[in-house]
Amino acid sequence: MDSRDSVDERPRVPLRRRVGDRWVALRRGLLRRRRLIAALCVAGATVVGLRSVAPPPPETVEVLVASRDLPAGAVLTEGDLRVTEVGPDSVPASVVDAPVGATLAAPLREGEAVTDVRLVGPQLVEAAPGTTAVPVRFSDAAQAALLEVGDRVDVLATDPQERVTTTVSYGAVVLAVPATDDGHGALAGRVVVLGIPDADVQQVTSSAVTSFVTYAWRNR
Repeated sequence: MDSRDSVDERPRVPLRRRVGDRWVALRRGLLRRRRLIAALCVAGATVVGLRSVAPPPPETVEVLVASRDLPAGAVLTEGDLRVTEVGPDSVPASVVDAPVGATLAAPLREGEAVTDVRLVGPQLVEAAPGTTAVPVRFSDAAQAALLEVGDRVDVLATDPQERVTTTVSYGAVVLAVPATDDGHGALAGRVVVLGIPDADVQQVTSSAVTSFVTYAWRNR
């Protein structure tokens, strides 16, 4: 008989046996790798556990701060500011949400938040109750440049004719130190906005016209 006409009479392996053999092989493979599998399971459980017990990310609030050092008298633009995120407890009181276009009453350091008392406006007087905001031209511009917002000063007036110095206001509060006019103004000296006690306003304003006005620090 031709071999091509012969039929392959090799016995077939039953399906149940084939499945059993594969299961045995799989089981042996798992047993050989049981340490690796156990380690992976432990690692996965650890990651899941850490995620479940980890505290939520801290709450933050967006605040506008100076993007660089800014001088007093600067009119704020978008380029002068940047947004930073801080914790709710770190937000300064009376922070300003939209300060673009406002004028700084005092220098602002890089990273410092913009608050209402840093800006020229009616809020300056609110920071010093019982006072009136008065622009006072000090005769010595260099001396006036030493002042900072929040300083308390006694305002002194010297009569150039009689050469007598008198104190025309005690404990005035420096509210703003505007930028200088670079010498283009008609008058010498430098203007500083002071919170003058209401009872002293008239005397201070009249002295600024007729006398050499200076100051002395109080409890700086």
